[in-house]
Amino acid sequence: MSCSLREIDGSILEGGGQILRIALTLSVIKRIPIRIINIRAGRSKPGLMEQHLKGIELLRDLSNARIKGASLGSTEVEFWPDKVAGGNYEARVKTAGSISLLLQAALPCALFADSRVTLRLFGGTNAEMAPQIDYTTEVFRPILEKFGGSFDFDLIRRGYFPKGGGEVVINIEPIFKLDPVNMTKRGYITSVFGWSFVAGTLPIKLSHLMADSAVHTLKQFHSNIKIERYKEDRNMAPDNCSGVILVAETSTGCILGGSALGKRNESAEETGKRAAQELAKAIEEGACVDGHTQDQLIVFMALAQGRSSVKVGEITMHTKTAIFVAEKMTDVWATFEIVPEGSCNIIHCTAAK
Repeated sequence: MSCSLREIDGSILEGGGQILRIALTLSVIKRIPIRIINIRAGRSKPGLMEQHLKGIELLRDLSNARIKGASLGSTEVEFWPDKVAGGNYEARVKTAGSISLLLQAALPCALFADSRVTLRLFGGTNAEMAPQIDYTTEVFRPILEKFGGSFDFDLIRRGYFPKGGGEVVINIEPIFKLDPVNMTKRGYITSVFGWSFVAGTLPIKLSHLMADSAVHTLKQFHSNIKIERYKEDRNMAPDNCSGVILVAETSTGCILGGSALGKRNESAEETGKRAAQELAKAIEEGACVDGHTQDQLIVFMALAQGRSSVKVGEITMHTKTAIFVAEKMTDVWATFEIVPEGSCNIIHCTAAK
């Protein structure tokens, strides 16, 4: 492990929690001590919020790290990781802070632990500005499996904005190395399916309205779209929420997703349409992954041994940020190149074996 601190400016590019997650994840896996400054400097409330703090504490526990400056509102953190150890770990966000974002930081680390890792995570399972947990399991996980990693998932309770209170248990078996991927041929759409749900006191009629709207928007891409419509059990999800998760599979094994949560002053039809338009955009781009997955793959591409190539649509700010941080944390060990191809781009990453 290096003895000198590597400094990351948390205000660059996307300038939010993503920089923190990626920098800390690579710090843990490569045992590189880091100092992150100007954390969330451009946000209306700069510094660490509770969900960021809980993420730092979770990675601290996973790697037996020493930390300095990790407190609510802090804009600078120092982090000295040690070896990632298997075992049982817990992170409890009291708000509806996203469980999926906690997992984004912890999952790559757990894959490189010395034995099985069990994570018990509390917070929001379906939240705005973050992947719904269903997207993480149904879209992201199958793509992760192309790299050779995976996880088992048990949903104990759903948690929605603003109360949170969700709980999931995730088991990860270590793999010690990731395989490079080549996802550059999209093929044709073979199936489109999804889930439309309501919870709490909301009537199941809304789930049908969302699903019917999504089907109407997507029917140009596939003739037989299957969307399950249901009301969550009150024991599993006592609070009010509604939403849609949509998935498209292709002949070459690509998986694209789209999702939306219901909003006040928005009709159920509009919610379903928003989710469908998100998926439609990914399909029309001709890319092999959607815009929400592309930035999540950067860490895995940097860690895979060899050359990975992934065809994406427009390069998102989150992806530009992920590449910047990954290259800064890995020096010449992993290098990225973006090559335009028609309306798409191919992200290449060459990582040392």
